[in-house]
Order: sequence, then structure tokens, then C-alpha cells
Amino acid sequence: MSKAVHVSRKDISSAEVVGIEDLPLPDGAVRLEVESFSVTANNITYAVAGEMMGYWNFFPAAEGKGVVPMWGHAKVIESNHPDIAEGERVYGYLPMAEQLVVMPGKVTPSGFVDTIAHRQSMAAIYNQYSRLAADPEHDPARENERMIFGPLFKTGYLIETMFRGDDWFGAEAMVLTSASSKTAMALASVAKEKSPQVKRVGLTSAGNVDFVRASGLYDEVIAYDAVGDLAQVPSVSVDFAGNSRLLRAIHETLGEHLKYSCLVGATHVGERSGEAKDMPGPDPILFFAPTYAVAAIKAMGAEAFGQDIAASWRTFLGAVADTVAFETRSGIEAARDTYAAMVGGDIDPAKGVVVKP
Repeated sequence: MSKAVHVSRKDISSAEVVGIEDLPLPDGAVRLEVESFSVTANNITYAVAGEMMGYWNFFPAAEGKGVVPMWGHAKVIESNHPDIAEGERVYGYLPMAEQLVVMPGKVTPSGFVDTIAHRQSMAAIYNQYSRLAADPEHDPARENERMIFGPLFKTGYLIETMFRGDDWFGAEAMVLTSASSKTAMALASVAKEKSPQVKRVGLTSAGNVDFVRASGLYDEVIAYDAVGDLAQVPSVSVDFAGNSRLLRAIHETLGEHLKYSCLVGATHVGERSGEAKDMPGPDPILFFAPTYAVAAIKAMGAEAFGQDIAASWRTFLGAVADTVAFETRSGIEAARDTYAAMVGGDIDPAKGVVVKP
């Protein structure tokens, strides 16, 4: 019997470790032992948007419960697939659990797609697994960075690509909430590199101001209680916080100067008091990374897209290498406790937590 962390869908701060019966492996299937995964604000967004965006559908759980998806590494411990060998390692979308059974399809030397029935209605990007032995992105010395920053970086990259494709909607500044979050830092890094003419303004809590300034990714850093100091220039906003009061304050401060309001994630779970309605400026629009990934690949071509994102990834790693200290925690109980601490906002943004369940 293996173990998993089940989260209450009605109260995502409530999580428990449960036993899971290990059923016989079907023909063509592979059993993965989860080796490691990161726990970041991105995972909390998966839980917050679990019902609306279908994130609970990836890894089924008991009635009223859900398994939060994680990004990490796993090892094949049992295989009924002729092209997948026991002992090989993969990287991809994993449950907050000790094991996962997948049904590999479209198998190539560098990866495969999980074709198990219940995942097929979801965005394809989440069903892809990289086989590390032939994965050009894999660096054994950078596994922690890939787990913690990789998925978040791609979201930031795609947001910048979207804005640049629309000439930034005429904006001179970009306002980012939760500026200490890894996705915000990724967006700031890509914008600094590709759109330096657009001023990057980071909003953060008073306690994180020094950390955000030290990153060197922002032109200006403002504490949340000083939102009224935002310059009255054409701007776009990117909200990672999910705090409706803060979003309203940005809209009311910038008014007609706000050209686009982008919603991404929700790091301030306890302050999601509902959508901010009837605000000045444009209606907020939710950003869904998989949709824009498909559009970017179609526009640039798969090879060019891969090369471009890899170059920006290296630039970003250089910028954040010294901003995060990695901490490894062991055991499925540690996964539950780390998740709960992240929901409560009790994880230092200067700390990257990796769990080995």
C-alpha cells in the first residue's frame, strides 16, 4: 500500500495522508515511484482553481477530496510497456503521493504522453512526460531549479509573449502583484530581456520589499499599502495574488490608464473574497498558459519556440540563482505539512522547498 495526500475540495487548507491500495498493473501501463517534487504557490493555484479549471481531474481521489498536482521527478518501478524499462527516470506532472500509474502513448526516446482515459479531456501539456536519459532540458545539477522554477517560468514567458504580440496594448508600465512569487519573477525576467522599454513595477508585502528589490528584476518596488503611489501612465497589470481588494485598488488608482488587466493564479488564498466587480478600467481576463503555449508554438514553430524559451530560461536561472535557498524535506507527511504551510502563506519566498515523499 502506498500513500497520498488528499485535500478537501471545500476547504483546501484541510489535508490528510491516506493509504492507497496498489492494484495490479494493466497491460501497457507503467507504475512510477514519485522521487521528488517542489511545493510552490503554483500548486496552491491548482487547488484554488481545482473545480473551475479541472485540476482535480488529473489524479482521482475519494468523494469530496482531491489530489493536488505537482511538478517533479519519478522512477519506473514496474512496467508492462515494451518500450519503457524499469529503473528509468521521468519528469512531469505528478500527484502529491508516493506512486502514480500511467498509460504511456506516443512514446519517443525523449518522452511519452499519459493516455489514461480520465486525463484526455485536460490540456495536453499536462499529460506529457520527459524521459530524462534523452531529455535536452535535463541537467542533473539543476533538478531542484527545474521543479521549482520550470513550470512557473514558462507561464511568465508566455505572458510576456502575449503582451509583446499585442504591442503591450500601448502600455509604458507593467504592474505585477505578488512580485516575490516565482512566476512574477519569471515574467519580470523575460520582460527585462525582451521588452526593456516597459517599466516593471512590483507590488509586494512590506516584509518582502527588500527581497524583491534585491532580485534586480524590477524597476520599482512598492508595498501593497502604497498602491496609490502608482504612476499615472498607460499600464497593464498582472495579478498573481488573487486578492480582490488589491485588484480593485489597482484599477481605481490607474483608472483609464489601465489598458489590460491579467489574472494569473492566486497566492493570497485567505483573501479571495470574490471577484472585484464594477471596477474602473478593463474587465480582468484570466490567463490560461496551455492555450497560449499552443498559440506561441503555432506562431513561432516548435523548434524556434523551444530554442527561444530555453535561452530565456538560462537568462532567468542566472538572475535567480542566488535568490532562493533550497530545502529538502522527506516523507509524505512532510508533503502534507509543506502544502498546508504554503496555503497559509508561511513559506519564505527566499526558500525553495523540495519534497521527497
